[in-house]
This record gives sequence, C-alpha cells and structure tokens, in this order.
Amino acid sequence: MKMMNISDALNVIKAHQAKIPVQVIDLANELGLKVYEVPNWPDDLSGMVRKNVEATGGFDIFVNQTHAETRRRFTIAHEIAHVVLHPHLIGDGITDDALLRSGLSNDVEAQANRLAADILMPREALNSRLKMGINSVYVLATEFKVSDQAMAIRLGVAQ
Repeated sequence: MKMMNISDALNVIKAHQAKIPVQVIDLANELGLKVYEVPNWPDDLSGMVRKNVEATGGFDIFVNQTHAETRRRFTIAHEIAHVVLHPHLIGDGITDDALLRSGLSNDVEAQANRLAADILMPREALNSRLKMGINSVYVLATEFKVSDQAMAIRLGVAQ
C-alpha cells in the first residue's frame, strides 16, 4: 500500500477522534499500518516502527505487550506519528525506548510525542469536557485511556 500524504493522514486521524477514547489500532489499520504486540521484549523497550517487507511503502508497528494499556496506546500513537511526520527518516526501522527516545533528534521525537498527544487527547474533545467542568486529571485520563502523567502534561498541570 502506498502511504497517504500528511493531509489525508490527518483527516483519517480527525475522523477517528470523533469517538473517545480514540481506537488507535483501528486508526493504525486505516492508515495501512499493522500493529503487533510483542510478548518477550525487555521492559525498557516500548515500541518500534519499520518498513513492512511484504508491502511496498507500508510500515508495521510493534509494541511491548507487557506495558500497561495506556502506555501501549501512547506508544502506538507515537509510532503512527513517526509514519505520518517522518516516513523518510524511518529507514530500516525506528526503535523507541521506554522514554520514547530512538536516537533520532530530540526535535523529531518531540514532534512525534506532540502528535501522539494530539491523536489521543484531541484539544476539541478535551476542551468540551473542561467547559462542562470535568477537570480532574484522573477522570479525564480514564476517559481518554491515557496515563495520568500524559493527561497532566496535556493540561499543563504536570508536577
């Protein structure tokens, strides 16, 4: 499958954000990405994206099966972000450690983290809940299926 351009990919992401929590595996699949959970990875390895050798121009995402669901979801969103934003940098693959650092530049990783947060915690959906008076980090994190820490960072209240 040929990779779609960034505009088309962002439209697919937006469509998936209509329902919270965002179903990241369904999103990845619609973007032409297969997601595999890996059972025996060391704990300090979170995820990886690499070219699919069978599919011309396609990519596969691998995620550490032993990590918490919220962590796996963020890792998948982070790897989706690499495919959308940096397909030219993936080469033979990008492996991210538990802090989602890959050896790519800090700017590239920060971009992937920002898009991952945007995917999982879309501003529009978050703002609508804040306007309704729902402002508990825990409640919002639970609804969006992200970690308390990710939600706190998104809300700008990280300690």
